Parts: sequence; structure tokens; C-alpha cells
Amino acid sequence: MRQWRRLFFLAIIFQALCLPAFAADSSLGPENAAVYGIFTLIPPLVAIVLAFVTKNVVLSLFIGVFSGAFMLEAKGFDIYNGFVGGFMRISNEILNSLADPWNAGIVLQCLAIGGLIALISKMGGAKAIADALAKKARSPRSSQFVTWLLGLFIFFDDYANSLTVGPIMRPVTDRMKVSREKLAFIIDATAAPIAGIALISTWVAYEVGLIRDGLQGIGYTMNAYGIFVETIPYRFYNILILVFILATIWFMREFGPMYTAEHRARTTGKLLDDNAKPMVADEATELRPIENVVPSIWYAIIPIGTLIVAAFLGFYFNGYNSIMSGDDSALKAVFENGPMSFTAIREAFGASDASVVLFQAALIAGIVAMGIAICKRIMKVDEVISTWVQGVKSLNITAVILLLAWSLSGIIKELGTATYLVNVLSDTIPPFLLPSIIFIMGSVISFATGTSYGTMGILMPLCIPLAYALTPDQGYVILNIGAVLTGAIFGDHCSPISDTTILSSMGSACDHIDHTRTQLFYAVPVALVSILFGYIPAGLGMPVAMVLPVGVIVIMALVRFLGKPVAE
Repeated sequence: MRQWRRLFFLAIIFQALCLPAFAADSSLGPENAAVYGIFTLIPPLVAIVLAFVTKNVVLSLFIGVFSGAFMLEAKGFDIYNGFVGGFMRISNEILNSLADPWNAGIVLQCLAIGGLIALISKMGGAKAIADALAKKARSPRSSQFVTWLLGLFIFFDDYANSLTVGPIMRPVTDRMKVSREKLAFIIDATAAPIAGIALISTWVAYEVGLIRDGLQGIGYTMNAYGIFVETIPYRFYNILILVFILATIWFMREFGPMYTAEHRARTTGKLLDDNAKPMVADEATELRPIENVVPSIWYAIIPIGTLIVAAFLGFYFNGYNSIMSGDDSALKAVFENGPMSFTAIREAFGASDASVVLFQAALIAGIVAMGIAICKRIMKVDEVISTWVQGVKSLNITAVILLLAWSLSGIIKELGTATYLVNVLSDTIPPFLLPSIIFIMGSVISFATGTSYGTMGILMPLCIPLAYALTPDQGYVILNIGAVLTGAIFGDHCSPISDTTILSSMGSACDHIDHTRTQLFYAVPVALVSILFGYIPAGLGMPVAMVLPVGVIVIMALVRFLGKPVAE
């Protein structure tokens, strides 16, 4: 502990000595990036490095946030103001994070789903589903495949995916001795990667909006959604990571830290490392069905089905109300002419507030579960309420980590970290390398900031004009748009401070750092294949119909020849 204190205070003194003696304007990220330069990387690097070294996510995020707050508040050598003002800024950042309607909705959604899962578990629904799936998932291979299929099924939102698939499949994969690290990887790799390329999802409107704005900047007036669809074959990482999961399941081979985790689980039955700290409280892992209750799959299917149906209906009607109360007459005409058309559904999903909708859906599903428990005389009213509260308590740690992650994101934005990275990485670029460099830029920024949305918003306005200036060809521009969207998702997928990574750890009850570490050794090789056998050949003009199959073959060969066999 003394050693960590010394390192911490040395870091603070180093910052005080090296940072310019200027007062930072926290509302102007680009100006702060010019003032602090490379020092804008300190907060994310501190958080990420400490997370891996200490395996304490809360402490690492807090110190990362504090280091950024210290930089913004210290005026040269004013260490006292840096400490006092930094602490005050941290409290304000956390309050602002929770005051944001989107963030509040996500936190409430997590807590509400925790209550829902607790009710389902107590009624025996989760056990019944596990028993039913176990008949189909009779081996580690089939249980992982079913998890992969469920991840594809819940394609419409990455948060809903992470929070639904894990609690359903965890009892099954536990029984089959599949490590929690592998379960978390499958959940995480089928969340954002599939939601980002789905034709209808909560991501579509944001991505299409960015594409439309960027195309208007170069004078293109074509349909932005059509361009989005054309980018899908160029979303190499999204596609290849899904193929990678299938390859590990088919060949039953693993490599790197994931092999260690899987070998441990199969041979010793230990689903977690001895030093692991699962990202779920004891209240959740200790939930068992009530004695003398006959488990039924309907105790799980009805509430989870309610969650999914309510989410779908909520996305539509929330988006519909948002559009009809707006000023876009063209969009209103779409709903007036065909309210159930594909275009109308797509636009409604895109305009919806996913955080509010998913929270409402989780509440409705929780009420339905309570009704089942009471009507079937499984639990009394007071027992139902206490069980729901117990489930909410089990996810308190997730709420804390999310708030700190969002606070770090706010500090990074104020420091101008992303602006600095873009300025450093975007020099003179050969046209055929631009897609690869854009992918790498998006990966670095998204990894450091923990947000794919923010990275897309930063890079899209810069990369579309740059690609058009180098090669004014529509196909080339589409390739680079795909690189922006995919790079942002890859970096976010790997980042330990990303909310989807955190939610995947929580949904699988896995140690967060173990999940991040094992996943990183899988995601990076897939990203390298995406560059070497995807973006570089495509940048040289090779048709995607040839590029994509080659990438799939390379991924299959990578797993087959680099991986080590794991017992089935």
C-alpha cells in the first residue's frame, strides 16, 4: 500500500511540474488539447494501467478521473488547488453523469433488470430454462453455440443483449464447465458488433445521421441509410469477430489467457480464477429457487418475453412520438403514409431513447414477474418486493462503475484527448492506407475514451471529407465510412472503461479485468486480420466479394492452427 501511495504522489508531482502553467477552459476540448498535448492521455492511461495492475476497477477509475480533474484545476504549481478543486470537480462530474437522462436511464435499467432476474431465479424460472436448454446444450460446444445464437437474436440493442443473454445462459454454461471469461466474451462479442450492423437497431439512426451530415459536407445528397447498408460488407471486424466465436466453438480450440481459463474450468471445475472478483454481488449469485416450488420455463419465458416485446413496442412508439412532435415534415409523411412500413419502423427505432425504453420495459417485465409469483402463490407480496430489492442491490457495483466511467469520459472530453489523438495520427496518408489508419484511429480513441458513439461523432466529420479529397469515388468513401464505424466498435469492445464491456462482465458474473484481459487477446488478432486481409486489400481496389471470404478463411485457420484443444 505504501508503494502505491508513493507512485500516486509521484504522479501528481510529475503532473504539477510538467503541465503548462495555464488555466484550462474545461468547456473547450480542442483548446485544452493544444495546451496539454500528450498529457491529455494521462487520465485514460492511468485508469487502464491501474485496472490491469490492481484488478480494482473502482479505485482505478477514481484515480483516473482524479488525475484529469487535477490537471484541469491545477494552475501550474498550485497543487493545493489541484487537490481541492479536483475533488470538487470529481463530485460535480459524478452528479452531472447521473443527472444526464440517458445515463440515469441506463443505471435504472441495470437495477430494474437485476430485480427482474432475482424474481425469475427465486421462482425457479432460470433453473427451468437452464434445464430445458441443457437438453439441447449437452456439452460445452453446444452451450456456447446456443449463447451465440441468443446473442444474435437480441440484435436490436447492445445493452439489452448484455443484460439478458448472460443471466439466462450462465446456469447452462456453468453446468457445462464453460469459464465465465468465455461466456463474457461471447456476450460482449455479440452485443455491439451485431447491433452496429443490424438493419434495425438503436444504433442505426445515430450512424445514419453521422453519415448524412458527412456526405452533405462534400455535396452528396444520396440516401444516407442506403450508404449505411452498403458499408455492412466493409465492417470487417464486426463480421469476423462473429466468425471467430463460431470457429472456437466448432474446433473447440482456444489460445492465450482464454485457453488457461477454459482449461482450468474443464479440468478443475473452477469457473473463475481463485483471485477473481465477479462483477455481481453475493445477493445475485446466492439466489436460489424457493423450496417446494416446481420450476417452470414459463416463469422465465413470460417475463423475458415481456421484456423483449415491451422493448420493441417501446422503441417504436417512443420514436414515433419523438418524430411526430418534431419539425421534420418528410419523416412525418412516412408515418402518415405507412406507419408499419420498414422505413417507418427503422426511423422510429432510430429516434427512440433506448435508455428510457429499456428501463420501462424492465419495469413492466418486473411487474409481470411479480404478478406471476403472487398469482401462483410462490411468494407473498412482501417476499416479492424484498426479492426484487435484493436483485437491485446486486447490481449496485455496476452503477458505481458506470458513473465513474462516464465521469472519466467527461473529463477526457474536457481535456480534448480525442482531438489530440486525431491531430497526431492524421498526417499525410497514402489513399490505400487511409481505411486502415482510420480504423486504427477509431480503435485508439474508442479504447482510450470508452465510447464508440463519441468516437464515431469525432471521426466521421473528419474522415468523409478526407477520403473524398484523396479519391472522389463513392465506393472508396463508403469503405472509409465502414472503417470509422468498425474501428470505434473494436476499440470500445476492448476497453475496460466501456459501458458495454462492464455490462458484459456483470451479465456473466465475471471478474471485469479477467474478462477484459482474455477478450483483448482475441479481439486484437481479429482486428489485425481485419486490417491485413480486409482494409488494405479493399483500399488497393480488391472487390469485397473476394476480400471477405479470404478474411473468413484466415480467421478459421488462425483458430485451427494457433489454438490448443480444450476438452469437450
